[in-house]
Amino acid sequence: MRLLHHLGTDVPIWPFDPAPTAGACVVEIYTTIAARAAGVRKGLSKLRDPAALDVALGVLGSAPHLPLPRYTDHATDAILTAAWLRANRARPEFWHPPALTAQIARTEGWTFGIS
Repeated sequence: MRLLHHLGTDVPIWPFDPAPTAGACVVEIYTTIAARAAGVRKGLSKLRDPAALDVALGVLGSAPHLPLPRYTDHATDAILTAAWLRANRARPEFWHPPALTAQIARTEGWTFGIS
Protein backbone atom coordinates (compact mmCIF):
# COMPACT_ATOMS: atom_id res chain seq x y z
CA MET A 1 0.00 0.00 0.00
CA ARG A 2 2.88 2.38 0.67
CA LEU A 3 4.16 1.79 -2.86
CA LEU A 4 0.75 2.53 -4.34
CA HIS A 5 0.47 5.67 -2.24
CA HIS A 6 3.97 6.73 -3.34
CA LEU A 7 3.01 6.36 -7.01
CA GLY A 8 0.22 8.87 -6.52
CA THR A 9 -1.38 9.73 -9.85
CA ASP A 10 1.77 9.09 -11.92
CA VAL A 11 0.89 5.45 -12.66
CA PRO A 12 -2.71 4.26 -13.01
CA ILE A 13 -3.84 1.42 -10.78
CA TRP A 14 -6.37 -0.74 -12.62
CA PRO A 15 -9.34 -1.01 -12.12
CA PHE A 16 -9.46 1.98 -9.76
CA ASP A 17 -8.12 4.02 -12.69
CA PRO A 18 -8.84 3.34 -16.36
CA ALA A 19 -6.26 1.24 -18.21
CA PRO A 20 -3.92 3.56 -20.12
CA THR A 21 -3.54 3.37 -23.89
CA ALA A 22 0.26 3.39 -23.43
CA GLY A 23 2.76 3.24 -20.61
CA ALA A 24 2.82 1.63 -17.20
CA CYS A 25 -0.12 0.36 -15.20
CA VAL A 26 -0.27 -1.43 -11.84
CA VAL A 27 -2.40 -4.59 -11.97
CA GLU A 28 -3.00 -7.31 -9.40
CA ILE A 29 -3.04 -10.48 -11.47
CA TYR A 30 -3.83 -14.13 -11.03
CA THR A 31 -0.49 -15.36 -12.40
CA THR A 32 -1.64 -18.90 -13.13
CA ILE A 33 -3.59 -17.50 -16.10
CA ALA A 34 -0.25 -16.80 -17.81
CA ALA A 35 1.23 -20.18 -16.96
CA ARG A 36 -1.81 -22.08 -18.22
CA ALA A 37 -1.87 -20.02 -21.44
CA ALA A 38 1.81 -20.89 -21.90
CA GLY A 39 1.02 -24.60 -21.75
CA VAL A 40 2.14 -25.23 -18.18
CA ARG A 41 0.03 -28.04 -16.72
CA LYS A 42 -2.35 -27.43 -13.85
CA GLY A 43 -0.59 -27.81 -10.51
CA LEU A 44 2.84 -27.17 -12.07
CA SER A 45 2.50 -23.45 -12.73
CA LYS A 46 5.47 -22.43 -10.58
CA LEU A 47 8.49 -22.48 -12.90
CA ARG A 48 11.90 -22.51 -11.23
CA ASP A 49 14.34 -23.33 -14.00
CA PRO A 50 15.53 -21.39 -17.05
CA ALA A 51 14.69 -24.00 -19.68
CA ALA A 52 11.08 -24.35 -18.56
CA LEU A 53 10.70 -20.57 -18.44
CA ASP A 54 12.04 -20.17 -21.98
CA VAL A 55 9.68 -22.85 -23.30
CA ALA A 56 6.72 -21.07 -21.71
CA LEU A 57 7.87 -17.69 -23.02
CA GLY A 58 8.17 -19.15 -26.51
CA VAL A 59 4.58 -20.37 -26.40
CA LEU A 60 3.54 -16.79 -25.64
CA GLY A 61 5.59 -15.46 -28.55
CA SER A 62 8.36 -13.98 -26.43
CA ALA A 63 12.12 -14.29 -26.77
CA PRO A 64 14.14 -16.25 -24.21
CA HIS A 65 14.78 -14.40 -20.96
CA LEU A 66 18.06 -12.96 -19.75
CA PRO A 67 19.66 -15.19 -17.10
CA LEU A 68 18.64 -14.54 -13.51
CA PRO A 69 20.93 -14.73 -10.49
CA ARG A 70 18.39 -17.01 -8.80
CA TYR A 71 15.26 -18.74 -10.08
CA THR A 72 12.29 -18.39 -7.77
CA ASP A 73 8.64 -18.79 -8.57
CA HIS A 74 8.17 -15.08 -7.81
CA ALA A 75 10.75 -14.03 -10.40
CA THR A 76 9.54 -16.43 -13.08
CA ASP A 77 5.88 -15.56 -12.36
CA ALA A 78 6.70 -11.90 -12.98
CA ILE A 79 8.54 -12.58 -16.25
CA LEU A 80 5.94 -14.98 -17.61
CA THR A 81 3.02 -12.80 -16.56
CA ALA A 82 4.59 -9.73 -18.19
CA ALA A 83 4.97 -11.71 -21.43
CA TRP A 84 1.34 -12.84 -21.22
CA LEU A 85 0.13 -9.30 -20.56
CA ARG A 86 2.12 -8.03 -23.54
CA ALA A 87 0.56 -10.70 -25.76
CA ASN A 88 -2.97 -10.00 -24.47
CA ARG A 89 -2.96 -6.28 -23.75
CA ALA A 90 -5.43 -5.46 -26.51
CA ARG A 91 -8.10 -8.00 -25.48
CA PRO A 92 -10.94 -5.90 -24.05
CA GLU A 93 -12.62 -8.86 -22.34
CA PHE A 94 -9.74 -8.99 -19.86
CA TRP A 95 -9.94 -5.30 -19.01
CA HIS A 96 -13.75 -5.18 -18.89
CA PRO A 97 -14.96 -8.43 -17.29
CA PRO A 98 -18.78 -8.61 -17.15
CA ALA A 99 -18.91 -8.92 -13.34
CA LEU A 100 -16.69 -5.86 -12.77
CA THR A 101 -19.11 -3.05 -12.08
CA ALA A 102 -18.08 0.56 -11.55
CA GLN A 103 -18.95 0.18 -7.85
CA ILE A 104 -16.73 -2.91 -7.44
CA ALA A 105 -13.87 -1.25 -9.35
CA ARG A 106 -14.09 1.86 -7.18
CA THR A 107 -14.46 0.15 -3.80
CA GLU A 108 -12.89 -3.31 -4.03
CA GLY A 109 -10.74 -3.54 -7.14
CA TRP A 110 -10.34 -6.73 -9.13
CA THR A 111 -7.77 -9.45 -9.63
CA PHE A 112 -6.90 -9.57 -13.32
CA GLY A 113 -7.63 -12.98 -14.78
CA ILE A 114 -10.67 -13.73 -12.63
CA SER A 115 -13.83 -13.82 -14.70
